[in-house]
Amino acid sequence: MMPHPHPTVDVSAEAMIEDLRTLVEVESPSRDLTALRTSAEAVAAVIERRLGGRAVLVESDAGPHVHWSGGGDPKVLILGHHDTVFPLGTLERRPFTVADGRATGPGVFDMLGGLVQAIHGLAMTEDRSGVEILVTADEEVGSHSSRALIEERALACGAVLVCEGAAEGGALKTGRKGCGTFEVSVTGRASHAGLEPAAGVNALIEAAHQVLDIAALGRPGIGTTVTPTVASAGTLDNVVPAEATVIVDVRVESADEKERIEAAFAALAPHLDEAEIEVRGAVGRPPMPESAAAGLFAVAQRLLPGIEATAVGGGSDGNFTAALGVPTLDGLGAVGGGAHADHEYVVIDAMTERARLIAGLVHALQQPEETASQ
Repeated sequence: MMPHPHPTVDVSAEAMIEDLRTLVEVESPSRDLTALRTSAEAVAAVIERRLGGRAVLVESDAGPHVHWSGGGDPKVLILGHHDTVFPLGTLERRPFTVADGRATGPGVFDMLGGLVQAIHGLAMTEDRSGVEILVTADEEVGSHSSRALIEERALACGAVLVCEGAAEGGALKTGRKGCGTFEVSVTGRASHAGLEPAAGVNALIEAAHQVLDIAALGRPGIGTTVTPTVASAGTLDNVVPAEATVIVDVRVESADEKERIEAAFAALAPHLDEAEIEVRGAVGRPPMPESAAAGLFAVAQRLLPGIEATAVGGGSDGNFTAALGVPTLDGLGAVGGGAHADHEYVVIDAMTERARLIAGLVHALQQPEETASQ
């Protein structure tokens, strides 16, 4: 058992499963404001029951964020989100279940299990001063309404623990690619495909040219992937299409590549006479450099010898805080897998260990002089 500092209560897997069931059974798809309000209220209730104090709902146009503070000078921000990718009705098809050492259900791994572990880990500590919890409502759709609040509290606290699910094998996440979505809209001119095709400007053909140009922007050797993912065009089978749209997923490992990609999209030019192109989007989440996690990961290794770290391609709100230069350690959430998929699961036996790791990190961050000397 990993040691933990000055516990008031030991951590209970049964109590964590109880709270995880409560949160999973309140469905919370991004952009469903009614569902997200109910979810935020459920998260706040769990926090208040386990930690005391008051969890405040912070209103936004994406739904309520939940903020709790242990008082005192801010020293550490525990960061997570309560929105999920699953539409209403998923729970009926895939109810919360505990079997064979795993908990399953929509959102258990991404990231309700991590929230529960963080709350119970903090409940173990005698001193919660300087600790804040921020649980946002829009991480799965870009964090547009929450980014400013995340950055404000991260800068105020000076250290961030992100309770997103662990990497494969339970590894912590010390680096993430920057990521973003671009939308390329093509405008042409409709005409009859049989009587006068030359009178039109074929937006689908222009979009095909653009897809090839866009795909050529990738540099996988240095971690830059540029992947057209969704395309649409046309109205009827005998009409030259007047409009087309291409959606592109972008991942980068460096700020230089972020700038190069954004400039390249801005410079896209039509191949067909009279075709027009409009580009929207950006690499909205900057890369999370591994340097931002180095100090905190060293503390985690002392608390849990043998724990590993890795860099991953997916983004989180930790990208924002790390890009500000705030020490940020990610992947502190549930051990499991299947994020965004029907086989999503959490390993129950790992939950207590991860809760104790949060408790130990919080204790270390509350005593920076002691941490620095270790």
